[in-house]
Amino acid sequence: MTAFPDTLVIDSATEACSVALLRAATAGSEVVAGSWQMLGRGHAEALVPLIAALPARGRAQRIAVALGPGSFTGVRVGLAAARALAFAWDAELVGYPTLALLAAQARAEAGAQPVTIATTGGHGEWFVQDFDTDGAATSPLASLAPAAAIARGGAALVAGSQAEALVAGRSSGTALPLWSDARAFALLSPATLTERTEPLYGRAPDARLPGGRLPEAAG
Repeated sequence: MTAFPDTLVIDSATEACSVALLRAATAGSEVVAGSWQMLGRGHAEALVPLIAALPARGRAQRIAVALGPGSFTGVRVGLAAARALAFAWDAELVGYPTLALLAAQARAEAGAQPVTIATTGGHGEWFVQDFDTDGAATSPLASLAPAAAIARGGAALVAGSQAEALVAGRSSGTALPLWSDARAFALLSPATLTERTEPLYGRAPDARLPGGRLPEAAG
C-alpha cells in the first residue's frame, strides 16, 4: 500500500448521502469523482448505486466512513457498506466524526475561526459541539433539547443543519447551513481519523434490555 492511498469516502450519517473517490496529489488529495444527494430517508437504497457509479466502481486502497452522530439508520448503513467493501477489497478502513467534517467545511467556507456545530439529532434534540480554528474539538459532543443548546453558548459562527434555528434562538451570531459532504474529506486533519470504526450515536439508546442493560450495539 502506498503512503497516501486512493480513498473511497462514504458519508450517510445525516439527511444527506455522499460518496467521493480521492487520489493522492503533490499538495494533498484531489477529488477524482463524487456525488452528494439530500435524501432525508432512503440511504440504504441510494448508497450502493452511488458508489457503483464512481470510476472503477469506487474501488480504493483505503475506505473512510462517517461514524456519526446523525441518523441511527444512516450511520449503520454507511458502516455496513464500508466494512463489507474493506473486507472484499482488503482495504484499510478508517472512520471520522461527522461533526468534525462539518467544522472543516465551515472553516473552508467562512475562514479559520471557532465554530459551533449544530445538527439534527433524535427525538427533537440537536447534536452540538464546539471546534477551534484548527478544527480541534473544544467541548464534548452533546445531544440537547433546542432550549438547552441555545442556552449553552458557543462560538459566534454556527454551522450545520440546525445552525439557523440556533442563531435565531440566540438572537445573535452567524448561521451557516451545512450538511456533511464526502467530497470535503481532504479538509480533515489526519489526526481526526481513527481505526476504531465504532458508531458515534451521540445519545443513549432508547431501548434497554431487561435489568436496565444497554444493547451492546449502542456502544
